[in-house]
Amino acid sequence: MTTAGTTLVIGATGTTGSRTCAQLAAAGHAVRAAGRRGTPVAGAEAVRFDWYDPASHTAALDGAERVYVIPPVGDPDPAVVVLPFLRRARAAGVRRAVLLSSSAVPEGGPAVGQVHKELPGVFDEWAVLRPSWFMQNFTGDHVHAQGIRTDGVISTATGTGRVGFVDAEDIAAVAVRALTDPHAPDTDLVLTGPEALGYDDIARIVAEVTGRPVAHRGVSYRELRERLTALMPEEFATMLADMDRNIARGAEDRVTDTVLRLTGHPARDFRSVAERELRS
Repeated sequence: MTTAGTTLVIGATGTTGSRTCAQLAAAGHAVRAAGRRGTPVAGAEAVRFDWYDPASHTAALDGAERVYVIPPVGDPDPAVVVLPFLRRARAAGVRRAVLLSSSAVPEGGPAVGQVHKELPGVFDEWAVLRPSWFMQNFTGDHVHAQGIRTDGVISTATGTGRVGFVDAEDIAAVAVRALTDPHAPDTDLVLTGPEALGYDDIARIVAEVTGRPVAHRGVSYRELRERLTALMPEEFATMLADMDRNIARGAEDRVTDTVLRLTGHPARDFRSVAERELRS
């Protein structure tokens, strides 16, 4: 069912943003696709948007009623730019906001956890999506996918810890419902796939689907943090390395029924996604 008003999708060319745009447009909703380059997105109005350039926010917010918020990637303190934007959005007439966070980051936690904490004070209609690790980390442009393609290796500090990996298509489907249903969730939603898998399991399934050898290589927490620090700010690198260590300790070994409850269809399993995205 089509609803009036425009939905602004920030990060519209990213993993969940692009899929959310596509699903909104397919359902007949007016979509404004916002990104740093204003890249055209099928079925959506494209607009340039830069978190660190407030002048770019005016056109993005014009006439918008709902917003899907993907915080700036790699910023260890996104609240500094995201919270002022959200207050501006509310003043401009946006009535509902859906924030993308992570299952590893609780309300009031580091980085986007601070935005999560403040969101209900800005909007009466809201939701925070807290997905587990994306299945697309092994099929898209993520470092794990690159390692699979170039060396047949996935390197982590997760040990035998398991994760309820989730399909980005399912995250987008939940985002669409949270944005457009008559009543907002007004809560945070932990999203997982139907099973918790270790990285050894992921390597085995990818190898079986592609017919190419793939192995999970365990590294130490210190080695991982040093590698990441060479690529990004130390604070953010440490946070990512801490997430691997927490997986090893069992923090992400869980599944939820959120995808089924919100969308009416069961969450997709990793083998199905691998077959969809890795078979040529």
